Amino acid sequence: MSQTNTIGRRGLLAGATGLTLAFAFTGPETAEAAGPATLNAYVRIAPDGTITIQAPVPEMGQGSNTSLPLIVAEELDADWSRVRIETAPVRPAYDSPIFRSQFVVASLSVRGYFMPLRIAGAQARRVLLDAVAARWGVPVGELTTEPSLVVHAASNRRISYGEVASFATVPATLPEITPAALKPVAAFRLIGRDVARFDVPAKALGQTLFAIDVRLPNMLHATVARSPGLGARPASHNGAELLRRPGITHVIPLDQGVAIVGERIEAVLAARRALTVQWTPGEGPAHESEAALASYLADARDTSKAAVTAGRNGEAAQAIANAARVHTAEFASDYVYHAQMEPLTSVASITAEGVEIWTGTQWPSQVRDESAKIAGVTPDRVKVNMLTMGGGFGRRAAVETVLETVQIAKVVGRPVKVMSTREDDIANAHARPMTAHRIDVGLDAQGKITGWRHRLAADLVVPILYGRARLEAQRGVDHIVTYHANVTHYDVPATLTEHVYREHGVRTAPWRGIGAGPNAFAVEAVIDDLARQANADPLAYRLALLRDARAKAVVQAVGEMAEWGRRREGTSLGIGFAKLGLPQLGESLSATVAEVALDRANGRIRVLRLWCAADVGLVVQPRNAMRQIEGSLLWALSSALTERLTFKDGAVQQSNFNDYEVLRASETPEVHVRLIRSGEMPLPAGELGLGTVAPAISNAVLAATGKRLNITPFTPERVRAALGA
Repeated sequence: MSQTNTIGRRGLLAGATGLTLAFAFTGPETAEAAGPATLNAYVRIAPDGTITIQAPVPEMGQGSNTSLPLIVAEELDADWSRVRIETAPVRPAYDSPIFRSQFVVASLSVRGYFMPLRIAGAQARRVLLDAVAARWGVPVGELTTEPSLVVHAASNRRISYGEVASFATVPATLPEITPAALKPVAAFRLIGRDVARFDVPAKALGQTLFAIDVRLPNMLHATVARSPGLGARPASHNGAELLRRPGITHVIPLDQGVAIVGERIEAVLAARRALTVQWTPGEGPAHESEAALASYLADARDTSKAAVTAGRNGEAAQAIANAARVHTAEFASDYVYHAQMEPLTSVASITAEGVEIWTGTQWPSQVRDESAKIAGVTPDRVKVNMLTMGGGFGRRAAVETVLETVQIAKVVGRPVKVMSTREDDIANAHARPMTAHRIDVGLDAQGKITGWRHRLAADLVVPILYGRARLEAQRGVDHIVTYHANVTHYDVPATLTEHVYREHGVRTAPWRGIGAGPNAFAVEAVIDDLARQANADPLAYRLALLRDARAKAVVQAVGEMAEWGRRREGTSLGIGFAKLGLPQLGESLSATVAEVALDRANGRIRVLRLWCAADVGLVVQPRNAMRQIEGSLLWALSSALTERLTFKDGAVQQSNFNDYEVLRASETPEVHVRLIRSGEMPLPAGELGLGTVAPAISNAVLAATGKRLNITPFTPERVRAALGA
């Protein structure tokens, strides 16, 4: 976080310090005046040739802090070995053009920043060319560039970017760069080529700074016991008793928690174990998730139950009513926890100058703005140090822990670090919603689909993350919950997606892949059911039903990878298809085949191999994209087989990884990924596997046994029940 200059639309620091370029893409006003729709890319070139590029979003293991500067460097024609990367400050100048804030979700950072960062690099290059043209007295059209060099072929002269930075000035009006003026994709020398990730060396050497590593002079330590559910508040507690313990300085009631503060973390955690709190009734004090699942299914099948229309094409209800035959299937999924390796931690200091925060967050703009309100200062007096996250997956899109840290720092008058234990992290889990699905498919006499209705009963996420007003502005559609509850890529003339709200005071949040995990599972399982009823091969059935060539290509490719038609002994294959992204921005597509071995006696499923073909558009870094897809496949496998969060009396029952089971190394299958390139725009990759694995496993078991697994996770007990064992 070494950059401290105020960022405007134009700026220059020349001479001994080199050249600094600031770029805006929304008009002649300053970045600050232009508001949150502005996106600035910031480049600094030193006389020694070092090029510093600001990465506008925080790093959480997805590699974006390498990919985004690489895009700038491509158009700048920079020597990548001379590039240094800094995480940008939290300012409107760096807002995503998609989210209009610095916000890292939905695998959309590379897609969102791609064109603005290319333009930034091209503008920087043009400023350098113009400066050399003026110095040498030659037409700018006679100049070209090589990596970090400006070249005049006619006079056989060349000059380094560092030398140019020592005399160049930024014009009053930055060069106008249109998309047509950018490099043709065929001329790329960095994009599409694997480069070493910027964040790996420091991680390998133990030098990466996480929030848990931050130490400040005079810093206190704290932890927070949070209420078991939304709306519950501390009515009373034994804080007076805890204050008599050595090293405990404060016990602070919060809106929905109690903070214990002390000089040493050991004393704080010991006091936390001795804390007792009586909570007021919350919004769901009696929620019993296992018992409630049956009521979710009842709501999904009861068409008289009020529901929000999340998507409609044609008249599905009428088509189903008039169908020659109707196929009906029901599915469900449990709550799941993010299980990020780094429990939530943050540090805050409030002084006369303002607020300074150290944290790993997916939404630094929200941290800045809400912290300013708590501290009673303007947002420009809040500095957010965006540290590397030890896993995000949507959990760090919620910022309540950081805001609690600022509140505590304000009360105690000293810097404070708030750290959650794993037990408290799980107890305060912001879960992926529990879901139940009823899908009705109308078919004509020839077996062709005429109508498709998908009713989904599930908790809400949008009002918890963004506020109830956002849900109302979206006409009640919770896009996080209902994502992928459709069949837009299949040839289905009439479709209807409905969401029955279920609210039990459970804290929810986006979870990797958002709704794709449970929703695509239901959709793709039904596709296999229909193929089976038509006596058709499931892969061939999909190829016939898919609308577009890109979708067919991934299905065809994964079939080739897995040798789909080859007979196997003791194992079976299943397939799933899924998408990621938004239609208006472009969707990546994937298909996955799972090879499954089933022990019928004990109900245990072993996935031996996963093959995945993925179309992610223009690939910025192929190796990293493959690693992200591999990770998403294993994440999906873990949630399909073992991960399960349950509630009793409104509280989470699990406490650590001993009873919240995640995939172990010994259970990890072979994973094979093939990238299929299409178009000239990068498309989302990091969550692409989430919708394909559960249906592939369930479909493989169906192929082997004729029995459908319809509730995730596929625990041995559920498998045995499905098999009738």
